[in-house]
Amino acid sequence: MNGSSAAAVVTRGLVKQHGQGHGGVRAVDEIDLEVPQGQTLAVMGPSGCGKSTLLHLLGGLERPDGGEVWLAGRRIDTLSERALARMRRRSVGFVFQGFHLMEELTAAENVELPALLAGRSRRQARRRAGRLLDQVGLTARARHLPSQLSGGQRQRVAVARALVNDPLVVLADEPTGNLDTAATHDVLRIFGELRSAGQTFVIVTHDERVAATADRLISMRDGMFVDDLRMAAARPRGLGGLIGLGD
Repeated sequence: MNGSSAAAVVTRGLVKQHGQGHGGVRAVDEIDLEVPQGQTLAVMGPSGCGKSTLLHLLGGLERPDGGEVWLAGRRIDTLSERALARMRRRSVGFVFQGFHLMEELTAAENVELPALLAGRSRRQARRRAGRLLDQVGLTARARHLPSQLSGGQRQRVAVARALVNDPLVVLADEPTGNLDTAATHDVLRIFGELRSAGQTFVIVTHDERVAATADRLISMRDGMFVDDLRMAAARPRGLGGLIGLGD
């Protein structure tokens, strides 16, 4: 079986079980999914429904118990640990609710780190990090430690870090979950700009404001998709401008 050449992400019959025997629970239950390149998918559902597990499977952070995962036409669930780690560094950007920044590194160093791990020179990594921090409005904070940044600023650093290796897809797990209203608006504006530029996103969220930026909204329950809404036709004209990086 081959992944669709037009799709950034494809799964076929994806299964992940937590626990064994009668006490086992299928966190992800026979899921088929295609996310076209350049589109944004939002996944919503109650806590414990399998959203984050699905995201981890798509990014190779967990291995499925059944089924297949493809990124850009390449099956990843059968890769060795070394090849899987290399694929994650080069093809996937992660944005987490808890930021996951290195507290002893500056904002710029946090953004540079994945580029260095992927084999870029320090000069290349520094130049790329500088451009991204400028894009998210944090040039003046580049030399600050995470402890010196607000929650919204830390999440903007995390977004820049996720983009430093020009990933095929950005996987975001509750990216606004720890943010106040103003910081949430900052992140939505950045996601809006990236979406307009053609970045592929899969975003797990409880936030309807985040879901409203997507091309497609899927609802999950008990490890399965229970609703699938194509958002483009329903999105009000001008919403992209509302969440654009400008203002």
